[in-house]
Amino acid sequence: MFRWKMHGDGRTVAPGAVVAPGERLNWGATIAIGLQHVIAMFGATFLVPVLTGFPVSTTLLFSGVGTLLFLLVTRNRLPSYLGSSFAFIAPITAATTMDATGGSALAGIVAVGVLLMAIGFVVQFAGLGWVDKVMPPVVAGAIVALIGFNLAPVAWSNFQVQPLPGTITLVAVILFSVLFRGFLGRISIFLGVIVGYVATVVIQLSTGETLIDFAAVEAAPWVGLPEFRFPDFASAGTWSVIAMFLPVVLVLVAESVGHVRGVAAMTDATANRSTGRALIADGAATTLAGAFGGSGTTTYGENIGVMAATRVYSTAVYWVAGLTAIVLSLSPKVGAVFNTIPPGVLGGVTTALYGLIGIIGIKIWVDNRVDFSRPVNQYTGAVALVLAIAGFTMQWGDFQLGAIVLGSVAALVIYHLGNAIARARRTGADDGGPIPAVGPLGGDPA
Repeated sequence: MFRWKMHGDGRTVAPGAVVAPGERLNWGATIAIGLQHVIAMFGATFLVPVLTGFPVSTTLLFSGVGTLLFLLVTRNRLPSYLGSSFAFIAPITAATTMDATGGSALAGIVAVGVLLMAIGFVVQFAGLGWVDKVMPPVVAGAIVALIGFNLAPVAWSNFQVQPLPGTITLVAVILFSVLFRGFLGRISIFLGVIVGYVATVVIQLSTGETLIDFAAVEAAPWVGLPEFRFPDFASAGTWSVIAMFLPVVLVLVAESVGHVRGVAAMTDATANRSTGRALIADGAATTLAGAFGGSGTTTYGENIGVMAATRVYSTAVYWVAGLTAIVLSLSPKVGAVFNTIPPGVLGGVTTALYGLIGIIGIKIWVDNRVDFSRPVNQYTGAVALVLAIAGFTMQWGDFQLGAIVLGSVAALVIYHLGNAIARARRTGADDGGPIPAVGPLGGDPA
């Protein structure tokens, strides 16, 4: 498992060639590319704990441990980095308003991990077809989109605290994404946070107003163990919190499956055989993280981008990246620095970030050519999104259903029950499948 064949001369990749998962470049190049992967995932991974109040160092530790676990479970055949999933931000934010200790939120993360592992085992033996039937594109897109749009008020609450740093950060994120191609464009969020942070320091120096407090950074030691927290399954409201987290499973399934297919397309189609193992590994890593105070994990698109740019898909690179993340997590001072990010900067970056999560759901609709002339599809998306954006809730005693749960249930019920009724009545209101692709304009269509 820990042997990699040297690719070519170990220094270069020939035009049109790729470094396969079972190959590697020389160790100098491998370590350098591994460090590049850490930088690529850093901006997104640290933002989740900062936004949710979880310990940054703990999340970073289980990001690295989760990556190594993923490589072991997939038998070193599937290159991937596991970082913090943005899909957990909404339910964690809602859960911590009900339980400030975060114990219930961690229980929700563990529950998601266990369910994802269960789905992985089923996929490993039965394939992915059943997932597509339960969660067709219109439902999947609606649930992914509502998770992002549900967070819009949180972005605004941070932004309005410090509007100027927020505006600078948001503009920087957008500019970096359109000004640069390749690696720099893919880490636009990370770069935007740096620009916003520096701008806030400049504003603080010029006005004398305290916008960033560095006292905690000065007091934090350079070396030390991360802070560990544990899930609470005993509190009365825990099960309603767990219900809020379960829709996140759909996002993790979509991300993991998409990651495997992306790697397969760029290396070898046989990578698709590892789909079940990838889901099991991601579920195990998420469960482990939640059990000790870290954020739930997922495969990272940023790292797919680095692989596409370098054409290096060696799993040796990811062993380097995972071990590097673990080493960084053992410095409390690193975590303290990230905790000083001011609310205005967070508001600016999340204005873009939360919207992008929503856009991923809409992209699922576009990619699958969902026919929104059909009433069933219209109401599946419309009702789910309004429930999420408005923040609908229902409560029975200590048991509460939040907007994410209500929106997800609404999407499933409206789609499946609406289709059954429409088809029984033959009204034509059901989902008729994807819109036919538009052919070339003019000329002979043949």
